[in-house]
Amino acid sequence: MTQASLLLFFVSLERGAELVVARQNTRRLLAQGGVESGSAHYPLIVLVHAAWLAGLWAWGWNQPLNSLWLAVFLCLQGLRIWVLATLGRRWTTRIITVPGERLVASGPYKYFPHPNYLVVVGEIASLPLCLGLPGVALVFSALNAAILYIRIKAESAALAGASTREARATNE
Repeated sequence: MTQASLLLFFVSLERGAELVVARQNTRRLLAQGGVESGSAHYPLIVLVHAAWLAGLWAWGWNQPLNSLWLAVFLCLQGLRIWVLATLGRRWTTRIITVPGERLVASGPYKYFPHPNYLVVVGEIASLPLCLGLPGVALVFSALNAAILYIRIKAESAALAGASTREARATNE
């Protein structure tokens, strides 16, 4: 097994585990009265991320690793863990707001409005570059940017609506 395939195995395992956690959190949040927003674009997110990972496996499994880009990718994993730990049971791959819940304003959310998307942008570019695949980095960065444009608008609108509902409930 090559170093590249070990790295891709780790990333695939990580993504699979995240999907399991996200699904559990989604069910729980919906059971608590959560409201999903922006579900129409969700299949595009899944498609782009699955194609990205499949492309990395297809073209990168036996490539030598670039140490600089590997270091960047590993640093991004630290930020990913910080985001997931901060959101805890609220983290999901979908946009779900729960009436009465306050917005998270701690951890990386003190510094960035959407820190998880910063991580994703960095990963989509850095992992292919780590494997010597600049074309994959470019194509999937462009696709991801288009999807994030839609996603961030939908998420910001959902969060703004949640803040307005919370403020109204507090003032009543």
